[in-house]
Amino acid sequence: MALIRAFEEAVRSLATSGLVPGLVHLCSGQEATNVGVISALEPRDIIASHHRGHGHCLARGAEPNLLLAEILGKAAGYGGGRSGSMHVIDLEHGNLGTNGIVGGGIPLACGAALTARARNSGAVSVCFFGDGALNQGLLHECMNMAAIWKLAVVFVCENNGYGEFTAIDDVTAGDSIPARGEVFGIPSKTIDGMDVLAVRKAALAAVTKARKGGGPSFLICNTWRYGGHHVGDKQDYKDDAEAKAWRAKDPLPRFAAWLAKHHGIGARKLSNIDQTVAAQVASAVDAARRAPEPDSSALDRHVYG
Repeated sequence: MALIRAFEEAVRSLATSGLVPGLVHLCSGQEATNVGVISALEPRDIIASHHRGHGHCLARGAEPNLLLAEILGKAAGYGGGRSGSMHVIDLEHGNLGTNGIVGGGIPLACGAALTARARNSGAVSVCFFGDGALNQGLLHECMNMAAIWKLAVVFVCENNGYGEFTAIDDVTAGDSIPARGEVFGIPSKTIDGMDVLAVRKAALAAVTKARKGGGPSFLICNTWRYGGHHVGDKQDYKDDAEAKAWRAKDPLPRFAAWLAKHHGIGARKLSNIDQTVAAQVASAVDAARRAPEPDSSALDRHVYG
């Protein structure tokens, strides 16, 4: 979680300096959902992410140097500078990619789960999506098929309360988000998405169930994005008191307090972690800034099969 936070803040600085092409969407504040779910997976498992997906990539094992190079549009990045922030693919680590389409990762994860069944690999798929995808027909179609076929897939909604600039309550009918999964017979649970241990516990149960042939689960992780929809969004639509209340639940100091209480891990060791990831991210920034731009001769490479 410390690495993700440091990485995102570095990206924020680069974006405000005009060094990141296009818009960039950060996940600072949502680290517990990223790490809690992905820590429950095995190397053979698959994830599919969304536009706010740097944390998923890093938690799944992405190299910060390669990820940051891609975000800056450099040739050394995962997609050779083509994909940018919203379409990073890292197949080596079972990551089908971040996705600029709302809910776009949902059918990818379901397809991967169907493939896993055909290959008898025992792999489980996880799709991450925001609350904005709750009202997409694609989600309901995929949940229906996953339930019918008992696919080994876990649907994870990172509910940060806003779809772009609009509060979820203004656009989402009904009193129950879990009911969206329950109507298909999918076990559905709401979790404190700022508590990495609570997220991990729920994810482990869902992943274990799926791997044993028990079919899909739906986890709603209530969380908060500290930044705007994208870097540069002033967040005028958010209530200051609400934002302050969510920041009091910050997953990093919260977990640090738990480590100190239950495992005797003190401030010095936690400071060492912060220093280590700071150096790692600083090195990635330096390498990415010095990396060459893609050569124009490669424009048509990988475009056609």
